Amino acid sequence: MAHRELDLSERRKIDDMIRAKVPVDEIAAAMGRHRSTIYREIGRNRFVDPELPYLTGYWSIVAQNKATARRARRRKLVRLPALLDAVVDRLKAGWSPEQIAGRLRSEGQAVTVCHETIYAHVYSREGRAAELARHLPARRRQRRSRFARRPQGLVFPPERAIQNRPDWVKERSVFGDWEGDLMIFRREHGLANVASLVERKTRYAVLFRNNNRSTKHLMDRLMTAMAALPQAARRSITFDRGIEFSGWRRLQQEIGTEAWFCDPQAPWQKGTVENFNKRARRYLPRETVVAEVPDRAVVAICAQLNNTPRKCLGWQTPTEAFRAEIMRLR
Repeated sequence: MAHRELDLSERRKIDDMIRAKVPVDEIAAAMGRHRSTIYREIGRNRFVDPELPYLTGYWSIVAQNKATARRARRRKLVRLPALLDAVVDRLKAGWSPEQIAGRLRSEGQAVTVCHETIYAHVYSREGRAAELARHLPARRRQRRSRFARRPQGLVFPPERAIQNRPDWVKERSVFGDWEGDLMIFRREHGLANVASLVERKTRYAVLFRNNNRSTKHLMDRLMTAMAALPQAARRSITFDRGIEFSGWRRLQQEIGTEAWFCDPQAPWQKGTVENFNKRARRYLPRETVVAEVPDRAVVAICAQLNNTPRKCLGWQTPTEAFRAEIMRLR
């Protein structure tokens, strides 16, 4: 169940029941809240005045104002655009929130921010809209409690790390090992993107458009693109650790293709597809409105790149090299 803050109407009920001397356990049960939530609410937001002790107590309006002020402090990055710009620039440069916060303090800046505030903003509504989580060294779909986080290894387990990938994949000595990535475009043009797959030995590529970045949609499209190939032509795919690839287990279960994952923030470990993406960007720059690009245009771009001679293939084209490998499998 999603976390839900207490609102003014609930605080009024707490106020009334405290006045009626109802025990905290009964207040919690009546409101459908955990007893710890009620204890914490009373402790945080009760009014205390040493000079007027008879006014000390829990008052709903005072509690609401204190809670609102506390949330405003947590939203420092929304209130201070200049500070937000400095934080976002450094996130995009690959800095972690802890590095950003530490550097601001060491520079003696008049206004600083702690790393937890940066994380909270990254996973806030504004941060999700700006896709700030993509710039974190270890990004997650959402921010969870520090004491109850699901280990990242459960999504991308250590045994799937690129260091455990067979040597023949690294050496490109065997046909059928691929690298996969997403080409992302300007946020204001929507969630549409283009997925790229490149076979490591022949450099043969496949491009297809996605209308969103959900892992289910991506894996459905990817398996459709790969399923027509012989099993030996789709042994494995190497991805980065983007959340869009978190459905990787379906590849093994449904089409028998293994998945391997780069280290966090190490896209160079799948350099074949990164190199291909640079070539494709000549035709699909970041400013492209992908939703308006027909599928046949994406196929035509891919075909043009696959029919361009490559020095690493002895001036064969990727298409020629790929066809030769497929013929050997028959």
